[in-house]
Amino acid sequence: MTICVVGLWHLGTVTAACLASAGHDVVGLDFDPDTVTRLRGGRAPLFEPGLDDLLAAGLAAGRLRFTGEAAEAVRDAELVWVAFDTPVDEDDRADVEFVVERTARLFPHLRDGALVLVSSQVPVGTVGRMERAFDVCASGRRVSFACSPENLRLGNAVAAFTSPGRVVVGLRSAADRQSLAALFAPFTERIEWMSVESAEMTKHAVNAFLATSVAFINELASLCEQVGADAAEVERGLKSEPRIGPGAYLSPGGAFAGGTLARDVVFLSQMGQSYGLPASLFNGVKASNDAHRQWAGRRLAHVLGDVRDVAVAVWGLTYKPGTDTLRRSASLELCRWLVERGAMVRAHDPAVTALPAEFAAIRLADPLSAVTGASALVVSTPWPVYQEVDASAVASSMARGVVLDANGFLRATLGAHSGLEYYTVGKARV
Repeated sequence: MTICVVGLWHLGTVTAACLASAGHDVVGLDFDPDTVTRLRGGRAPLFEPGLDDLLAAGLAAGRLRFTGEAAEAVRDAELVWVAFDTPVDEDDRADVEFVVERTARLFPHLRDGALVLVSSQVPVGTVGRMERAFDVCASGRRVSFACSPENLRLGNAVAAFTSPGRVVVGLRSAADRQSLAALFAPFTERIEWMSVESAEMTKHAVNAFLATSVAFINELASLCEQVGADAAEVERGLKSEPRIGPGAYLSPGGAFAGGTLARDVVFLSQMGQSYGLPASLFNGVKASNDAHRQWAGRRLAHVLGDVRDVAVAVWGLTYKPGTDTLRRSASLELCRWLVERGAMVRAHDPAVTALPAEFAAIRLADPLSAVTGASALVVSTPWPVYQEVDASAVASSMARGVVLDANGFLRATLGAHSGLEYYTVGKARV
């Protein structure tokens, strides 16, 4: 199949590279010249394990190319895959017009009979908006629209695309089912077919349910810390309940971050407001999560008191392991909070060699140098490299061995050392 993937950041680059690896003829389109130049050289615009190798293979095989010209990109495309990463602001509100406006640039150039598949994270009803916008400039052409919500994960995106548990596809026309089934056949045969609006809403529902689960267990864990219960044991009790199950998103730890879950919670809150319906649950999920983002700061203040002139080490700065993405990082938010209160912050992250100018007060160091002389260590991003650091070396290097590890990632190493005061979400002290 001849495919154009438009929007070449995380979602689009992974989509284009994986489709090419499955044997499709793929052209990637982006309106940023620097992004196109970088991709033509086989380099992804952000770090994602395995992605550069996949890009190089597609380019070498002649099944993958990149352009910034819309007419050239979609002229022969049987399928146009809309894969923009929808921008969000600091309040988790999405810039939907960014996606709609750039997609509309393609409409004058679409071939008759083309299929437009939308995967960008946009509110329900957006595909309908695109259809109406195309009708204005159709000039007798017939183009169909479908929706398959993105299902990627930073740091594991290639595997998530090529081996999904299932794919959701919303259709306007049953005639498109055969071609879309063939499109996904190399990756999965489990496709949940539904209407376009149901597919759009399913994405909101999945992310909002996961967000609610995270907010629920973290709020419960904060109460556990106060009453002497162990949230990890409570988690076990919950997951052994047959009506809940072991796969539930109920592990006490850090707040959800990065914008993906929060974006859909905000979509649903805004939707309720626009229809005059109560959305108290969705509003509460965001408020609860925002409050939980302050867990490490509250703990440090409780254990250390005033942090002015106190050395604090931070392990992990990126949004999550397996990526170099710093935007919306809870770890950087904590670093900013510490610096504003006069703390001396030393940090390490295996994917970060330099920080933006606004974080100039944070000194980068190797893991042991970061903790030397520090009163506290905050384990923010669970990079596997930290499991290899000797706990005794950490304990002997620190001025006071306070360790905050929200997710309990280093419970077996730092948490087991008698010379360290180890704190995790849901338990006052281990």
